[in-house]
Amino acid sequence: MKESRLILALDVYERERALEIAERTAEYLWAVKVNWPLIIGSGLKIITELKQVTGLPIIADLKLADIPNTNRLIASKVFEAGADYVIAHGFVGRESVKAVMELGETIIVVEMSHPGAGEFIQPATDGLIELANELGPFGVIAPATRPERVAYIRSKLRPEIKVITPGVGAQGGKAEEVVKAGADYVIVGRSIYTSKNPRESARRIFEEIKEVV
Repeated sequence: MKESRLILALDVYERERALEIAERTAEYLWAVKVNWPLIIGSGLKIITELKQVTGLPIIADLKLADIPNTNRLIASKVFEAGADYVIAHGFVGRESVKAVMELGETIIVVEMSHPGAGEFIQPATDGLIELANELGPFGVIAPATRPERVAYIRSKLRPEIKVITPGVGAQGGKAEEVVKAGADYVIVGRSIYTSKNPRESARRIFEEIKEVV
């Protein structure tokens, strides 16, 4: 099986459910992404447990957006729990992002997938791309719901910086389209974790991506 480019967004509250879904789908995933709902519902230790159960990288999607010291305090505990990557907002400035990057691999949000992103974040995207090119994070977040924006962001980024795209499935994005637009990794949440058969849903999306790649 080729290396996966699929990331599971595990936006559930319950520890047991999260571990079960992650274990059942792990074969088709590159990484598991945890967000505030799961951390609030199950505690920070869920990062450690998911890593043990799946053997996969864990992305902590905290979208850190605070002063450097607060970002540093939060990121320190999250990396300590076993997270491999932490997602941070870039709009708070380079020093806040660097505070996270000094502790571990970081992914910067340059544009979000929901319609409201057009109000304030999209107008700042060019500046956020410049910030990413300057700092050299592992990757950036770009919207799978707007493949043309993914293509634009990819064209402006340094080639070694990965493009990671949420919004496939429930939000309307198509895995095939976004990979063709230049995405390195595709994030899928509800289409997998609310499915009656999460493993089969993950397999289907994995195969869709593999065909394009």
